[in-house]
Amino acid sequence: MAEKKEKTKIDSSAEIADKLTNLGEAMIKEINANQSPSFETRLRGRGNVIYDEAIGCLRLGEKNETRTFVNVGQAKKFMQTVAVANKCKKFLKEGAHTSIRGLFYQLKFSLGEDLDEELFSEQSESNPLIEDLEVTLDVKREDLNLNTDRKGVVAGPMTLKDKFGGGEVEIDCTKQGRSGWMIPSDVDNGMEFKSVDADYVLVVEKDAIWQRLNEERYWEKENCILITPKGQASRGCRRLIRRLANKKLPIITFCDCDAWGWYIYWAIKTGSMNLAYLANDISTPEARFVGVTMSDIKKYDFLEKLTIKAKDIDVKRAQEMLDYPWISRHKDWTRELKMVLDTKKKIEQDALQGPRLSFVGEYLREKIGKKEFLS
Repeated sequence: MAEKKEKTKIDSSAEIADKLTNLGEAMIKEINANQSPSFETRLRGRGNVIYDEAIGCLRLGEKNETRTFVNVGQAKKFMQTVAVANKCKKFLKEGAHTSIRGLFYQLKFSLGEDLDEELFSEQSESNPLIEDLEVTLDVKREDLNLNTDRKGVVAGPMTLKDKFGGGEVEIDCTKQGRSGWMIPSDVDNGMEFKSVDADYVLVVEKDAIWQRLNEERYWEKENCILITPKGQASRGCRRLIRRLANKKLPIITFCDCDAWGWYIYWAIKTGSMNLAYLANDISTPEARFVGVTMSDIKKYDFLEKLTIKAKDIDVKRAQEMLDYPWISRHKDWTRELKMVLDTKKKIEQDALQGPRLSFVGEYLREKIGKKEFLS
């Protein structure tokens, strides 16, 4: 596929630092006007999460929350927010990165010699404030030099240029051997696509199946980018999938037919409620589900003996999904989920190895070739 210039909204470190500076200057302006300094952000609770038909993903609504310093119930949280913003600006100035755990320890100090109280007692206090800054400044935490755990692996015809830690390295994803290229937390800042020559992207839920396909060089034979999020996709993995979709590459997802497999797919496709504030940055509405599906049990005779009894959580999840209007509108998904409710069965992608190990690749070639997808 020919390389196309990618359109992304990535601000430089200096621009992000300016946003933090402007936030602080606005507070100083309020103080100089004899007003209580304030901090406004959008509410991130479920009551303010909506499914936007126009963009095909979950996003935050317009309900806001304002915190003021001169308020007994809000003073500490306000002060903590300012401390997080100040520390992130310092990281940007130094060109240094840390984890959200590292940030917590940077800020875990006493408020004073005569005060027996810490600024932060638990990381659960600082994490939501990072998210508040993401929402307010319209940035991602990675833009603030805050990393999360690396999770997810890639193989296939894609070359990246990575500028990090004062150096630059070229990553050829066809030459990463059995381990593949580990997806970092931040796939935007300092990370550039040098070439992407694939026909599509295949996202495989389980690392074990990814290894099976990588061993037979499925990505080379089918000219695709092979990704495994190793379960639920991380922010970095979802962001990489989004960036590849921006290059007009079809995104095909291969998961288990159970509660977790469905959730992994829909989190990639429409985003998730807890990350609704990132909306278009990490959701891929154009993603399609290739399997495994309940319909496969009838299509491939051997699978009938390899089904598993659905757990209560699988049945409950199937019913919940039928109640989501953005899912129930798809007739194919409605049919599949009702089959789970009727049969109380589920099936894992690993079952496709039943007749022979190579059958996984054969299954994918057939279904992708015939475009037998669930939307």
